[in-house]
Amino acid sequence: MINTSVDGPEMLIDQNKNQTMIQLQNINKIYCTDTVETLAINDISLTVDKGEFLSIMGPSGCGKSTLLNIIGLLDKPTKGIIKIDGQLTDKFGDKQLAQFRNKKLGFIFQSYHLINDLKVADNVELPLLYRSSTGKERKILAAQALEKVSLSNRMKHFPTQLSGGQKQRVAIARAIVGQPEIILADEPTGNLDSEMGNEIMDILLELNSRDGTTIIMVTHDDNMAKRTHRLVRLFDGSQVM
Repeated sequence: MINTSVDGPEMLIDQNKNQTMIQLQNINKIYCTDTVETLAINDISLTVDKGEFLSIMGPSGCGKSTLLNIIGLLDKPTKGIIKIDGQLTDKFGDKQLAQFRNKKLGFIFQSYHLINDLKVADNVELPLLYRSSTGKERKILAAQALEKVSLSNRMKHFPTQLSGGQKQRVAIARAIVGQPEIILADEPTGNLDSEMGNEIMDILLELNSRDGTTIIMVTHDDNMAKRTHRLVRLFDGSQVM
């Protein structure tokens, strides 16, 4: 069961002091059309330590989600260097990149991205289908992940039978089922009321404190950002804080 009494970033981050998990160096991202170039990310350099819980804030369109997608290796920068857990990722082929992403990273999205035709447990198992695990192993890991988010009693339900907060718990279970070292969360509380948003935040904080998971979260909510270890602010694609 998740302890919802967590009030802030209690992770003993000193245990991982000086262990860099993510390093961005002079990252630029330009989107081009036939007539226009749009600078989405402008020369961002950022280091995230192992076990850190970092929040990213800024106005709509400032590049937050673009930066998160670059860190998550879902998009490539136009310029710059990315290291994750000491590994340069720019030379990875598509297959190697997919394997690395599947093993190292877990993703949580604002709109859940659950498959309505699949039961909750089957949704959670999805990242494991790309690994060499057996069906029995997948079921055990899915059950463990759902227990961590207090949804063991909903394993056989379909997403359409769940509330928004429950759907986001399923999305978190799917993100952690492969035991990734990094979780990237894009507005994980954005579609929820304040009470349910705080419950989701409690889960993320406990994953960070209990398992030492490195978390980067994009948010518009100052109250959520204040509960993380560090805040980075973006404006017009540049880091301003």
